[in-house]
Amino acid sequence: MGTLTDVQLRGWVRAGKPIIGKSDGGGLTFTLSKNGTAAWVLRYRYAGRRKELTLGNYPGVSLSEARIKAGEARARVSDGEDVATERRRQKNQLLASGLVRELAADYLVRAAQDLAPRTLSETRRMLGKDVVPRIGGMMARDVTGADIVRVVEKVAERSQLVARRVFEVMSVLFAHGVAKHVVPANPCAGIKVSAVVGARPAKRERIKLTRDEVGLLMTRLPEVGKGNELAIKIILATCVRKSELILAGKSEIDLELGLWAVPPEHAKGGKGFTIPLPELVVGWFKELMAMAGESALVLPSRAKHKSGKDLPICHNTLNSAIDRLGIEGQKFSPHDLRSTARSYLAELGVSVVVAERCLNHSLGGLVGVYDQHDYLEERRQALNLWATFLEQAERGEPWNVVPIGHKKSA
Repeated sequence: MGTLTDVQLRGWVRAGKPIIGKSDGGGLTFTLSKNGTAAWVLRYRYAGRRKELTLGNYPGVSLSEARIKAGEARARVSDGEDVATERRRQKNQLLASGLVRELAADYLVRAAQDLAPRTLSETRRMLGKDVVPRIGGMMARDVTGADIVRVVEKVAERSQLVARRVFEVMSVLFAHGVAKHVVPANPCAGIKVSAVVGARPAKRERIKLTRDEVGLLMTRLPEVGKGNELAIKIILATCVRKSELILAGKSEIDLELGLWAVPPEHAKGGKGFTIPLPELVVGWFKELMAMAGESALVLPSRAKHKSGKDLPICHNTLNSAIDRLGIEGQKFSPHDLRSTARSYLAELGVSVVVAERCLNHSLGGLVGVYDQHDYLEERRQALNLWATFLEQAERGEPWNVVPIGHKKSA
């Protein structure tokens, strides 16, 4: 018997903190990457050199199964076999004569080490939905530019934007194949995706919802479910980007102080920031966090992942929720809630500098260089005022919020 227990393993996975190695004894080691991939590794010596053999991911490979695999591998090492080198030789041999689906599986193992969780999830989804079903059964070395074009054209029937992303994923996939000597050349080379799906559409102007539309949105949000309702309200009230809320951990939210500390890895531009939370928003967060149960995330996935990982909701969940509302006359996205909030902050008398900091925009120029004040209290006052406006809109009351710098009439 080793030193690790299933209770320890489940606790480490839930905590989500990277683990370089926890030893079970005899070289069997449990690791946890920064993107949440838990794996079993056998560490051993061969010809005086340290080697590592990956035995599989946890919980797909349980603790007891990992011990059996480690014991078998140690026996082979004792017989003079370099098990990691032999595994790599067999894998490369299989890939060299293999199918596109095998190349995709190999690439995803590599990508899991380098890509952010959201990007990895999107890549896995595109390969599984749009690439493997169409060319996965082909020999990787036989794929031509014409095959790539057919995939892109088929996806473009659904979405030009997705078709562009699928092409990018295939380009990287086959570049991986070239590097592994699986394919002689990248079949995506020389293909201009714009020639296949057309030029990129002009960037749409951001939307500002009218006061009536804000009120309609607030009153109809219960139609999309409590979790979606609270998430959309928080985005509107705090001016955050959708991804910042989707990736938020409970540990970032201080309900007592009314503060949300967005870490650098979740913020655009890699610079963390603190958001003051109005009392109304603190209440919404309390409800969301209670709904999340034991998850460390504010918005955990509503479907249990087979890997056992604590994953956030899908990136498109809130977009779909807004689309289901079908508010007459407007087609808008979660990001349009930021532009709406920014417009109303100006109407509420909030200065340009404070309003821009509410959206975590860089002040730019000399202001950004010399003004290091973060305007926390000014932002708290602005967001409190904005929350009062939203509360009135939800109740269907006329606008009765006194802008900053204005005196209330007698």
